[in-house]
Amino acid sequence: MNQVNASHDLEEVLQTVAEGVADVVGFEVAAIRYLRSDGDLECVAVAGDETARAQLLGTRIPVAEIQAEFEMADEWGALRFVPHERLRGSVGAGWIPDVPTLDVPDAWHPEDALIAPLSSPTGELAGVLSVDLPHDGRRPGQFQREVLEMYSVQAGIAINNAWQRARLAEQVRLAEVLRTITQTAGRALDLGRVLDECVEPVVTGLGCHGIWIRAFEGEGERPGIGRGAIHPRDFPVEPSDELLALAKRVAHDCWADRRAVIFSDTKPAPSDLVSVDEQELLFRFVGHIHSRTVLFVPMGAGRECLGYIALTRTAEDAAWSDEEVDAALEIGRDLGRAVLHARLFERERQIVEELQDLDHYKTELISTVSHELRNPLTAIVGHVELLQMLDGPPETERSLAAIARGSARLELLVDDLLMLSKVSDPHRPLIPQPVDMVVVATEAVDMFCLQASRQNVEVRLVVGSRPVFAWGEPAELDRAVCNIVSNAVKYSPAGGQVTLTLEVLEGLVVVECRDQGMGISEADQVRLFTEFYRSSNADAIAMPGTGLGLTIVKRIVDRHRGTLTVESELGRGSTFRMMLPQPPK
Repeated sequence: MNQVNASHDLEEVLQTVAEGVADVVGFEVAAIRYLRSDGDLECVAVAGDETARAQLLGTRIPVAEIQAEFEMADEWGALRFVPHERLRGSVGAGWIPDVPTLDVPDAWHPEDALIAPLSSPTGELAGVLSVDLPHDGRRPGQFQREVLEMYSVQAGIAINNAWQRARLAEQVRLAEVLRTITQTAGRALDLGRVLDECVEPVVTGLGCHGIWIRAFEGEGERPGIGRGAIHPRDFPVEPSDELLALAKRVAHDCWADRRAVIFSDTKPAPSDLVSVDEQELLFRFVGHIHSRTVLFVPMGAGRECLGYIALTRTAEDAAWSDEEVDAALEIGRDLGRAVLHARLFERERQIVEELQDLDHYKTELISTVSHELRNPLTAIVGHVELLQMLDGPPETERSLAAIARGSARLELLVDDLLMLSKVSDPHRPLIPQPVDMVVVATEAVDMFCLQASRQNVEVRLVVGSRPVFAWGEPAELDRAVCNIVSNAVKYSPAGGQVTLTLEVLEGLVVVECRDQGMGISEADQVRLFTEFYRSSNADAIAMPGTGLGLTIVKRIVDRHRGTLTVESELGRGSTFRMMLPQPPK
């Protein structure tokens, strides 16, 4: 009993049990067969006669053969005794000794069979213990039977312990396989790489002869279209469109039920999944790829079936265990999620590329239209100036003044469009240099001081004693500062004040423009830097403008890897703050 509970070597324990039966119960031969996962009973322990050991050890018989013997046997408690006269023909691998029979009523005949079923605690058949040739030549009595039953119980316990250890070890191993596959699938976002990199862990972890993974492309696809991976690379035969269509249908049916299915050349396929003709098609393909069984597993996420995994084994490989089927289903779920994520990433990348192409097209269009407008606009302005130099009736002068104002607005729009196209082009490199922001700010204030004085607006420049240098393109930074000062002056009421401040904070150049104007609502702030967007404020709409000034500022700041923020409240003014990098040291 101690060895049964302590030892981890099942064959060693069963051999000890067999030797105990032979020595203690009194038999020349005791043999123990262990039930394998494929349904065969394999002889793993033989005690006693060496000839019997040589002939029996390692042989297998179908479990159905033993069950047939049980049906004709006499029940001796937990034991089953089959007199030699009831045996019908050959019963498979066995050993029949050539010994004489005693001339007594209870004599043991060499072809008699005494078998003890070995059961697990739940009543499952785990194996059989069989004995032959009692030392006294007689059929065993009650005491011998009870001792034999005791040994059979120990053997059943040993097998059950081995089963439990094997199942636990298998669960631990498969959990590690699942963890490896989950990590592997999560490392890649490209669908092709996801499938390719998961082949080796699945083949190694589940002990497959071959694998075929296929991810569907979507509704309406042709049967042979899709992305997948195979092992080995030189797959012996290419599946037909008919087989691919069948596999896709079965995958959807299996995913709906969250189940895997085993197709084998030795037993019928599930009738609720495939017809007889489809079964023949499957079996032909299984034969072509030199396999015996195919474990078919759907891949999916949520309600959507995204593909399938076909795992093959040959006749020499072990049968699929329940733990392996469960692990394969979990792999189908993990790979399904990975396929879904890869598809979403691909779609996102495609959308980004389309948006980039669209943005590039928009930039090119704006640039082209702006250049095409500039030439005729220059001619219009020039001729208006010539006509204004001539004396003419008041009506003509008013018309020329209106044309001049319209032309000026168009010139401003064209200028803004060209600048927007320039600073929005992702392919145009930024060539930075140290820029004296005190000079830039001073020139901006000087530029708008006349306009400010006409509106009775005070413009102040606040600069410390230290120089302030930013790292960027001088023309672009000049345009950005001019635009925020121009906006501040334009939207400030009479008597208002605009303050432009320069300072260095935490290694960044901060350009802050504060006004006391009409302010910007929270709703307008959300779209403030969008092309051509004008405030919903009626007073702001009344002011002339292109709706591009702040967009240009934002693009320039972004190109310089800076940040632009706004703080504003209706009726209480606005503060725009640009934070720009300093020159490298």
